[in-house]
Amino acid sequence: MFRSGESKRVAPARSGSNVDASVWYPPFMTHGRLEVVCGPMFAGKSTRLLARCAELAAQGLEVQAFKPASDDRYDGARHIVTHDGRRLEATPIADANEILAAIAPAVIVDEIHFLGDAVVEPCMRLVRGGRIVIVAGVDRDHRGRPFAPFPAMLCEADRVDKLHATCARCQGPACHSQRLVASDQRIVVGGAEAYEPRCRVCFEPAA
Repeated sequence: MFRSGESKRVAPARSGSNVDASVWYPPFMTHGRLEVVCGPMFAGKSTRLLARCAELAAQGLEVQAFKPASDDRYDGARHIVTHDGRRLEATPIADANEILAAIAPAVIVDEIHFLGDAVVEPCMRLVRGGRIVIVAGVDRDHRGRPFAPFPAMLCEADRVDKLHATCARCQGPACHSQRLVASDQRIVVGGAEAYEPRCRVCFEPAA
């Protein structure tokens, strides 16, 4: 858990139309919010998460981070790791409902496309309970189609940071992740050896 200064205590949620009484929320907040960071691979999504974490910590808020257990790139099974090697300690989860165990007022979940639509309701329960929830992930698959849970998450979001990478072919703004390895699986864990960013013109969707 990432914190700055003295830790804040949390209290049970109050009953009411705008909170979820089944989860915990910090008494100094009345409304939660959902922030979504999305874009192709190599767009700086995890870097943006680490920056938001530092901003929240500077405000005196504890931040608790989670990531899918299946994402073990860069020897980072228990860390959110940027492509340039920066790290943030995170709890690996196999089930999206595990984020409901969070006790911090701010919760970060990276690589949510690994968790699919199952992550939407746990995130929204935390938001209804008064938490700041920040999620990040790849919003289009290797065929260029929307990646769950982003259609639902973008509808619910209070803030969206839509990031672009630099196209590996033409250096234009890239919104796609071009898969470089042969596989029919929708999720293939990999880095620069398996993917590169492409713009709409240079992108070659898988058959």
